[in-house]
Amino acid sequence: MELEVRHLRALCAIADTGSLHKAARQLGMSQPSLTTQLRRIENSLGAELFSRERTGCRPTPLGRSVVSRARPLVSGMAALVAEARAAADLTGGPRLRIGSTASRALVGWLRRLRQRLPGTDISLQMDVSANALLRTVAAGQLDVAFVHEVEGCPLNVPEGLERRVLVEREPQFISMARDHPAAASPVVELADLAGDRWMVDPTVDGEWDGLRRVLGAAGLNPPVLHGDYLTAASLIAVGEAVAPCQPTSRPREDMVIRPLRDDPLAVRLLLFSRPATGGEDGPAPQETGPGRDLDPGRAPGPGLGAGGTGRLSIGAEVFHDLEEAYREAALGAVDYRLWLTRNKSPLLHAPAA
Repeated sequence: MELEVRHLRALCAIADTGSLHKAARQLGMSQPSLTTQLRRIENSLGAELFSRERTGCRPTPLGRSVVSRARPLVSGMAALVAEARAAADLTGGPRLRIGSTASRALVGWLRRLRQRLPGTDISLQMDVSANALLRTVAAGQLDVAFVHEVEGCPLNVPEGLERRVLVEREPQFISMARDHPAAASPVVELADLAGDRWMVDPTVDGEWDGLRRVLGAAGLNPPVLHGDYLTAASLIAVGEAVAPCQPTSRPREDMVIRPLRDDPLAVRLLLFSRPATGGEDGPAPQETGPGRDLDPGRAPGPGLGAGGTGRLSIGAEVFHDLEEAYREAALGAVDYRLWLTRNKSPLLHAPAA
């Protein structure tokens, strides 16, 4: 594991607050996610950086050394980002800054946007945390964020963001080894997986809580392994674990993707953006609270166009391109296409341009 700026920022927050709970709140993430991240950092370095005590966390001698070296790096990176953004604003050219959690629709979406908006500087920021992306949109550092909301685990939506619903309820499928006994069935029962170890990434907002809720409701308490989904793939392939996955995921020679009976695991797919400001983009819409819904067919202002800072207003065209890209990814996944057919999903039919 290579240390990244976000890891250094987490270490500084823990040292400053003296508490994993307080540091997690400051960073806008859950305490279990921060605990897992700290454990990974310490495992990577081969030593403890903080001693966990009843009164909080205190840096070990090595921890103090690491944090002292981390602070100027974190501060310097923040200054670099601020200067780069200021320089980008001065160019005056149109730009579109996109944030997203993982999705198979991203490639098709970016391709369509680049075709629609030639000459526009389109950037992409990925994050496992939907809440972190929404805060970045609210802070003006991203123009739009495409995220998923785990059923039963509402996102913390900052005040004033506009929301479009791409998919109200996307079922989560299960990935398992090709020779798993349940893989022979086109639809899997949760009970058929009771004896398996489940793998989940606790750094993904709501992922662990949502899975725990569904397993508990089914009366199941299987062993759970926390880890990232890249690692999960290799363990799943050899039968060491099963894991939830997006229905647009593609099977491999050593793995299969199957829907669960009655679709107990699900997410909602959402596109968030900041309201259009006054000026060339038209008058600012009235804010009516966090995550206010916006009619997908209505653009905030006259549509796509360069504003005074070079930022593009997020119109219906951007959402339409995302719809088309998601539909392309959905129909390209065999098991998901079968599921959509059984459920007579409107995704089977192209939306009007």
